[in-house]
Amino acid sequence: MQHYCNSLTEYKRLETLEVKVGDLLIGNNHPIRIQTMTTTDTMDTAATVAQAIRCIEAGAELVRITAPSKKEAENLLAIKQALRQQGYHTPLVADIHFTPNAAEIAARIVEKVRINPGNYVDKKKFEQLEYTDSEYQEEIDRIRERFTPLVKICQEHGTAMRIGTNHGSLSDRIMSRYGDTPMGMVESAMEFLRIAEDLRYRNIVLSMKASNPQVMVQAYRLLVHTMQQELGHCYPLHLGVTEAGDGEDGRIKSAIGIGTLLEDGIGDTIRVSLTEDPEFELPVCKDIVKRYTNRNDQTKLQPVENISYSPFEYKRRATIATENLGDKQVPVVVADYSRFAALQPADLAAIGYNYDEPTDKWNIGDAAADYIFTDTLPAFALPGTLRVITKADNWKTLADKSAALPLFDAASYNAAGETAAVNFVKVDCLALQAPENEALFTKLADAKTAAQTVLVAEATGSMAMAAIRRLFILLEEKHIASPVIVHGISQQATADEHLIHHAVETGALLLDGFGDGLWLTNNPATKEDAAVLNNIAFGILQATRTRISKTEYISCPSCGRTLFDLQETTARIRAVTHHLKGVKIAIMGCIVNGPGEMADADFGYVGSGVGKITLYKGKEIVKRGLNSDVAVAELINLIRENGMWVEKN
Repeated sequence: MQHYCNSLTEYKRLETLEVKVGDLLIGNNHPIRIQTMTTTDTMDTAATVAQAIRCIEAGAELVRITAPSKKEAENLLAIKQALRQQGYHTPLVADIHFTPNAAEIAARIVEKVRINPGNYVDKKKFEQLEYTDSEYQEEIDRIRERFTPLVKICQEHGTAMRIGTNHGSLSDRIMSRYGDTPMGMVESAMEFLRIAEDLRYRNIVLSMKASNPQVMVQAYRLLVHTMQQELGHCYPLHLGVTEAGDGEDGRIKSAIGIGTLLEDGIGDTIRVSLTEDPEFELPVCKDIVKRYTNRNDQTKLQPVENISYSPFEYKRRATIATENLGDKQVPVVVADYSRFAALQPADLAAIGYNYDEPTDKWNIGDAAADYIFTDTLPAFALPGTLRVITKADNWKTLADKSAALPLFDAASYNAAGETAAVNFVKVDCLALQAPENEALFTKLADAKTAAQTVLVAEATGSMAMAAIRRLFILLEEKHIASPVIVHGISQQATADEHLIHHAVETGALLLDGFGDGLWLTNNPATKEDAAVLNNIAFGILQATRTRISKTEYISCPSCGRTLFDLQETTARIRAVTHHLKGVKIAIMGCIVNGPGEMADADFGYVGSGVGKITLYKGKEIVKRGLNSDVAVAELINLIRENGMWVEKN
């Protein structure tokens, strides 16, 4: 097994060094800390102080402030003094890009400095260069010379540091040897970390941020593995999905990336990056972190000695194709309608099916569920793309058994005399060694039976994700290739907590290539759940890149560098492009978060000056210095010119 955590079947925090940030301790089994970043102009002391206070009162344990140049770094002193005078002693973090001299000033003032190893010393030119070993070492020596003064200032002043790698801003040197990969991200940080270790400076936190949760998770796992192998110890980790966006999509993407790692005990401080005012990030952080606070797991899962999949790269589990499930087909979505006594055509609008009575036709959306689960079959003709699942006992009473597919539990399926061409079978993943489950796995050793069986993996409680993952590992060990639908069951108290729960527990499995469908249920359930859970399911599939059903926006959370109203602009762009299924659009407030952070985007809209916008296709500048009043129209023209524009229906 390639290790990246203590256990796949027992919750235990990764052992890390302890880092002191002011009076706050991070790592070494201290509570998972939550933080955010101000969006005001750092030179506006009053506004920055006021926003920092709102963030602190919302729960922020650290507050980060951008310092893009010497003048902003110097003004951190006035901000800090004003906060301290008002009785706020929360540690401050200076965010540095490109400017070592600003970092050296800030390190004498605030409690922590964040640097980006991709642009702290290097000036990225997006050039493909070939380095000999000696030339590569010369570059490392140059980094050592420029980075050492900052380390010594931090040592002298007791200042902590975050070495924060970003997927989209790797240096030309790293790109030339490792490419745009998780391993490149890890090596980018390790270059700086090795220098700090040589200088005996360990007051460091590390991060591996990407807008793609898949890349982000793989990079953190590789970083842990690398530190364990090379150093014999691990530094605390700051978790975050960069440029997650806003609204439900931003929350889902952040929860998946952060929660996947926290589930395995990885992560010591988190920040949820939303294109919203920073104080709104903190409730999301709290909902994520409280899942791992005062854990007292009673459930004991069968340990895992070895795994057949790599946790450092994505590969979907190989399965048999069973109708529209499994093999290379996109994961399906099951909508739970068990709370509806008598379904009407209008009830299906919640899951993407709109019935037009005059024409007697169904209009089907991109985010339309594939199956409904119901105790009472509809009395009207369903659209051809929608199938019904019902309890096996109901199915047995049907005159036309082709009208639905049966859902068994393991015991009833083992004993069933009559089955369908496709059968759904619930598996309690907290009891995989129970006799009925062992008998089921024996039955599925027969390839014909396995091809007629779709497993529905269920578990509740704090170990639910680990228990369902244990099923997938067991199926691999037994060479059972039946498709599996992950049934996420949330027993949380609020709508926000339901969303976080589903995103973490099902998203973590999908990122590892596990799952041929999603079925989300809230307990207790309401009739209103159908629309909400359908949106969440498709949002999870989109964020894990396993099924694309809508436009994706890579939008930075704004900061003091932002050159336009990011929230308003994001809303304007979303309003005219939201129908472009599968297109990825990056909306970046400034050149710092420009071509770098847009590693994953098809098109980019980047602030390049006050009232000025530069448009990108991928990482290439296409139009520079556009006035903001025409830039959105020019973005549409750019998408059109590249053959990716479609008219709205």
